[in-house]
Amino acid sequence: MRILITGGAGFLGSHLAEAWLDRGDEVTVLDPAADLKVRHLRANPRFRMIRESVLHRDILEGLVAWCDLVYHLAAVVGVEHYVGDPYQVLTVNINGTQEALTAAFRHQKKVVFSSTSEIYGRNPAVPFDENGDRVLGSTLIDRWCYATSKAAGEHLCFAFRRMGLPVVVLRYFNVYGPRLDQMDRGRVVTIFMGQLLRGEPLTVIGDGTQTRTFTYVDDAVRATVAAGLSPDAEGQAINVGSGEEVAIRDLAQRMVRIAGSPSRVIFVPQEAVYDRGYEDIPRRVPALRRMHELLSVRAEVPLDEGLSRTIEWFKRQ
Repeated sequence: MRILITGGAGFLGSHLAEAWLDRGDEVTVLDPAADLKVRHLRANPRFRMIRESVLHRDILEGLVAWCDLVYHLAAVVGVEHYVGDPYQVLTVNINGTQEALTAAFRHQKKVVFSSTSEIYGRNPAVPFDENGDRVLGSTLIDRWCYATSKAAGEHLCFAFRRMGLPVVVLRYFNVYGPRLDQMDRGRVVTIFMGQLLRGEPLTVIGDGTQTRTFTYVDDAVRATVAAGLSPDAEGQAINVGSGEEVAIRDLAQRMVRIAGSPSRVIFVPQEAVYDRGYEDIPRRVPALRRMHELLSVRAEVPLDEGLSRTIEWFKRQ
């Protein structure tokens, strides 16, 4: 098969490209970012990277016509972007998705869309069922622009589905692992990682009782590949995650223990980190029946093992 991955030079995209190459398929990555996460794939004759935006319509059109399957991962991601540049988040995430779906519809190519657990907002009904309500805060709070952009992307996916396009929506829950984002930025694991490897205190925002589930990247990639191959998944939104719920304060303590670090865990008020435009979520846990039944995938890597692999990778860097 010929696989197109928009945003494929990022964390998840680089692992997804690797997985398809390991299967013997051809992979093209469309991404304006540097090739640091996919540089090890450059020597493979079945891999190519094109450094251009998904908003470049002519290039996107040609690549969609070439491929058999489109993974649309291209997006602006990260809390620092949600509260710092909501215009860019909305523009790239909504317009880029529309461009990808329009090209795919024109050439009738299946699309797997990368969505997010942020979709559910602060819905108190946990675990989050794919048919559950979305409960978001005020549009005056920038924090919700990312969830809104991804929800708009999902609506576009299902609108194209009604017109006959094969589409699968995957809602990822805190995917982590080697080649995760730059330390000190973006996600809680990488923020803790930077502090941990410097021997600094790990700063937990608030009281640390807010909980998440974390999905090791190998498990997320198996689900993502399966979504591209499974006809049963078409027309569905599917949570991709683990059932292992952990409090953020416990996550910090686990990382200190696993790394054998002298770091300690401290607590800081939210306003000391995000001065405006941010709201935290007390619990975020997925319902996983669809992932198990439609994709035949279960999360296999326990959190401690995944954290150990991730910490060792960052140490080697």
